Amino acid sequence: MELGSIAPDFSAKNPEGKVISLKQSLGKVTIIDFWASWCGPCRKENPHVVALYNEFHPKGLNIIGVSLDKDAANWKKAIAKDKLNWNQISNLMEWKEPIATQYGVESIPATFVLDSKGKIVAMNIYGVELKAKVQELLSK
Repeated sequence: MELGSIAPDFSAKNPEGKVISLKQSLGKVTIIDFWASWCGPCRKENPHVVALYNEFHPKGLNIIGVSLDKDAANWKKAIAKDKLNWNQISNLMEWKEPIATQYGVESIPATFVLDSKGKIVAMNIYGVELKAKVQELLSK
């Protein structure tokens, strides 16, 4: 994936078994968040992402989580424990996750920030930098 390219659509099942697509999840700003329950750095980043979502979702921020989990129970437990209240999907195939392959994800956490048109405007930014980017995009 390259900056400036349109993020390709994808879909997979959420923890309840409902198929959700990127297209359905687009907001004024959208973050595609690749993570897994077994990924320490991902879980450490989650509270920052939750705070960001809580602050900016009312203004148009959406997030779709793509998990590289294999075990559905661990995945669901992590979503509940970390309070990840946005769309979460996974094919439960760990590193063989087709969406991660499609996006060229080789390590997690990995983030792709999309504008309102679905164009990739930032990749792999976290914390303060991610917040600043979301604020900038929402102010346009």
